[in-house]
Amino acid sequence: MFSLRIEKNLKLVLVQPSFAARYFEIVQSEREYLSQWLAWPPHADSEAFFLSFIQRSLHDYADGKSLVCAMFYEDELVGNISFNTINHDLKKVEIGYWLREKFKGKGIVTRSVSKLIEMAFRELNMQKVEISAAVDNAPSRNVCKRLGFNLEGIITCAENLNGRVVDHAVYGLSRSHWLGK
Repeated sequence: MFSLRIEKNLKLVLVQPSFAARYFEIVQSEREYLSQWLAWPPHADSEAFFLSFIQRSLHDYADGKSLVCAMFYEDELVGNISFNTINHDLKKVEIGYWLREKFKGKGIVTRSVSKLIEMAFRELNMQKVEISAAVDNAPSRNVCKRLGFNLEGIITCAENLNGRVVDHAVYGLSRSHWLGK
């Protein structure tokens, strides 16, 4: 099983079926919060929803198309982070993440994204890392800014978030820029 220790109290672990119940518990208690910036929480109505998600994720991981990990902080599952897509032809990965509300402001996402960037460039030999965030999602956009991403553009009408159409800010980080830091 893939596991990546970031710091003593923070690690990323490849999703596994045993996480489904915990993911469902999180969404039950934080559905409204998570639905601000994610389209799927209103549809996550059972543990089976997450079992299906995990099975698809593991299949895509085996095919080299993605890497989906649970974030564990102090041995508690607190969120999710992934290479949503791994494009070997373009040598590009797209990162996505979400975090439980009570764990905001601890640097968990920034440190986790930083580790995935390192993995993308050093281990997967990618040339670009990309992150898209809703224009009004300041916390996600701040992660990109802290880690040296460049704002590449705004895509209008990019996503329907539970009845609310939002624009996306698209951020990119090139391998050469990252190495030059």
